[in-house]
Order: sequence, then C-alpha cells, then structure tokens
Amino acid sequence: MVHRKKGRKLSRTASHRKALLSNLSISLILNKRIKTTEAKAKELRRFIEPLVAKAKRALKYQDSSPERGIHLRREARKFLNHKEALIILFDEIGAKVGDRPGGFTRVLKTGNRYGDGARTAIIEFVDYNYIKAKEEKDKEKSDAADSKSTSEESKTKPKAKKKETNTLIEKKSGTVMKKKDKYQDDKTEVKKGKKAKVKDADPEIKKAGKEKEPISENKENKDTN
Repeated sequence: MVHRKKGRKLSRTASHRKALLSNLSISLILNKRIKTTEAKAKELRRFIEPLVAKAKRALKYQDSSPERGIHLRREARKFLNHKEALIILFDEIGAKVGDRPGGFTRVLKTGNRYGDGARTAIIEFVDYNYIKAKEEKDKEKSDAADSKSTSEESKTKPKAKKKETNTLIEKKSGTVMKKKDKYQDDKTEVKKGKKAKVKDADPEIKKAGKEKEPISENKENKDTN
C-alpha cells in the first residue's frame, strides 16, 4: 500500500522546496502562464489551487463578514511573500474564477528539454485565454508602430519645406546671377563703345603728329647752324 508518499522532494531540502514553490506560484499569478519541468508543474498545482480557492471564498465574505476575507488574505500571505501577487490573486483572479468548483489550472506537456532531456510542461490558469491576450498585445504593438511611423512622417514634412526654401533660394540666386551677367554685359558694351571712339579719334591724332614732325626737323637744322 502507498501511504505517506504524497508530494515530490524535487531533490531539494524542505526549506528550499518551499521557497521554490512559493516563487513559482508568484510568477504564475503575475504572468498567468509559466514554463517549467513537468514534475514542478504538477507539484505546483497542489499549492496554487488552494490559494485560488481562498481568494474565491474571500469574495463571498466581502459584504457579509469582511474580517473573514482579511483572515484568508493573511493565511495566503504566509506562503506568498509578495504584495502585488496577493492583490492580483484576491482582486482579479478570485473574481475571474467565478463559480468554477475547482481545477483552476491546467498542465500542458511540451516534450523533453534539449540538453538534459528533462520533461517540460506549461502550467496556466484555465480562465485566462493566453492566445487572445497575446493577440491583443501584438495589436497594441502594431498600433504603436503605426503611430510612430505617422509621427516620423509628420516630422519629415518640415524637411520637405526646407528643401522648398532651398529651391527658392537657388532660384533667387539664379536671378541674382542673371542680373550680374546683365550688368557685366552692359559694362563690356560700354568698354567696346569707348574703344570704338578711340579708334575713330586715331586718324586725327596721326595727322596732328605728322604736322608737328617738320617743325621738330627745322629746330634741329637751326641748332646745327
């Protein structure tokens, strides 16, 4: 006969085993789903389900006798040394369970672990649909990404305006260059006109020079005499 063989030692001492199961139950309450070995998952069910039953019972005593609900919270706090996990257990999970008589968790086997070959499993709360929650999170992430992309696009629009201003400046600079070219063309035309006047005046200057040359010769003759 199998007497006094209930429970698993998990190759740990009593204190270490208690701390391990307490931490596993806290992480399960916070995350609603955890992956661990099959032996730990099955052992965890023995500890987490009585806690959920206490949270469910505390809701019934909330209006009639709240001191009983406080007592149940204190009893759960002996095992769960985590304030946030206690609040979630009694306020959220207890209300989510509703009229379910038991079987608040399920264990899903996931095969052997690579390396040591240990059998792994997922333990989760039955009343929480993990797939729907994951889809909602993915939608939120995609919406956040879309909002970021739209904000980036709105930020890039002023840059386009800057480019437009740059093109306007370039156009203005082009007009200024055209004006400068026109001014230079006018200068060159003026210079050409001056050169043409000088060329027209050259024959007169040559005639005056020819008339003056004999005078200089007469002077030289006088000097010789």
